[in-house]
Amino acid sequence: MASTADIKNGVVLSIDGQLWSVVEFQHVKPGKGGAFVRTKLKNVVSGKTVDRTYNAGAKIDIENVDRRDFQYLYNDGEGFVFMDVADYDQITVPAATVGDAANFMLENQMVTIALNNGTPLYLDLPASVILEVTYTEPGLQGDRSSAGTKPAKLETGYEIQVPLFLETGTKIKVDTRTGEYLGREK
Repeated sequence: MASTADIKNGVVLSIDGQLWSVVEFQHVKPGKGGAFVRTKLKNVVSGKTVDRTYNAGAKIDIENVDRRDFQYLYNDGEGFVFMDVADYDQITVPAATVGDAANFMLENQMVTIALNNGTPLYLDLPASVILEVTYTEPGLQGDRSSAGTKPAKLETGYEIQVPLFLETGTKIKVDTRTGEYLGREK
C-alpha cells in the first residue's frame, strides 16, 4: 500500500478492481482544514476520465504497469501474436484488447504494449502510419484536391476517405487515432 504522497503523472492506481492512470494531480493545502490531493484519472482499458479527490495521507493501491516494445508478427485467428524485441518471447493479445489498432497494423510493425502482471492492457501505435491504397475509384478530369473525397481501401483492409486525385497504389500517411488521411508519402 502506498499513500497519496506517491501519486505522480503516469502512475497506475487500482480502484474497485479497475486500473486508472493518473493524468493530472495537484496537492492542495487550504488555509483552513486538512490537505488533500485532487486527481484526474483515466481508465486504462476504456479510456474514460474521472476527477477524484483524496485526503492527504490516504492509502492507495499502486499497480505495476510495464510498457514494452513489441513487433507485430501475425493474426492467428484467435488473437494477434507479438514478439518482445528485448527477449524474443511471443505473446498472443486478444482481438478485443487490440481493438481498432488492428486497422493500422502491418506485419513487422513496432508497437508499445502495456502489461500488468503479464496481462496485456492496451496497445500504443505511432501517431501515424504509412499504408498503401489497394483500391479506389479512378479520379475524373478536373478533380481538385479540395473538391471532395472518395472511399479508398487500404492494405490492412480498412476503408477511409481520401481526396479525389489519389489513385490505387499510392502510399499515404494515416492518423492512427482518428483514421483520417494526413497526406501522400513522398
